[in-house]
Amino acid sequence: MLNYITWTVDPVLFSFGPLSVRWYGLMWAIGFLIGYSIISRVYKNEGISEEDTEKLFMYMLIGTVVGARVGDCFFYHWDYYKDHPFDVIKVWNGGLSSHGGACGILLVLWYYSKKVVKKNFLWVMDRIVLPVAVCGACIRFGNLMNHEIYGHATDVPWAFEFITNIHGWMNGAEPIFSPPSHPTQIYEMLYCLTTFGIVSILYWKTDVKKNEGFIFGVFLICVFFTRFCLEFIKNNQESFEETMFFNMGQLLSLPLIIWGVWLIVRAIPNLLKKEE
Repeated sequence: MLNYITWTVDPVLFSFGPLSVRWYGLMWAIGFLIGYSIISRVYKNEGISEEDTEKLFMYMLIGTVVGARVGDCFFYHWDYYKDHPFDVIKVWNGGLSSHGGACGILLVLWYYSKKVVKKNFLWVMDRIVLPVAVCGACIRFGNLMNHEIYGHATDVPWAFEFITNIHGWMNGAEPIFSPPSHPTQIYEMLYCLTTFGIVSILYWKTDVKKNEGFIFGVFLICVFFTRFCLEFIKNNQESFEETMFFNMGQLLSLPLIIWGVWLIVRAIPNLLKKEE
């Protein structure tokens, strides 16, 4: 039986002169490419043009990156960015928020649904959650490779020791390890992949997609309720969260959980009618 895993993976996959390819950026790219393949198949099934599929990819890319960056600055580092607003654009300094990315996606897809594909917003969301779930798993893999966003100390046999001085270690310093901790990045990868399996079955194998918003509601519950629960064993990302009963990730998840419950409850009468 393992006592713990000492995680010493370099966040940089390879370097070419002054340029470096990091696992985190690569996993974002892979997530979007896999997502594009999935949504292309879905849109082809729905008779949506390739042009509209390509536009969706661009809208999603912009909404995710801009939303994730602005969300991190606003939700987690407002004390700094309110005095340095132009530093928001310095994405190379790091800092992306999954909840901010979700907000960015919602905003651009609302516009996309009205102006491009001309479908109901919930119709679009019921389909876009398939690639989003896969992309979420890829991003959390990137977090694992970055030695970040891990959990509390634990004695479970699959615990990981992460390098806490990752930047110093990459510049030649001796590594400083965390105590054996929950690899919550892996837990989040697993719930994203499980969610992908569930929403894929609902879309491809059932007729529930005719009840607009139901699949999206299931996605919100699977992802954000699980995220809410998992936050109890994750280390807080910022010091101000130490005095909070629910941390920022949990507070931002609550509206999405409530929305998911409402969408499912809203669809139940129609689902029951079809069974009669």
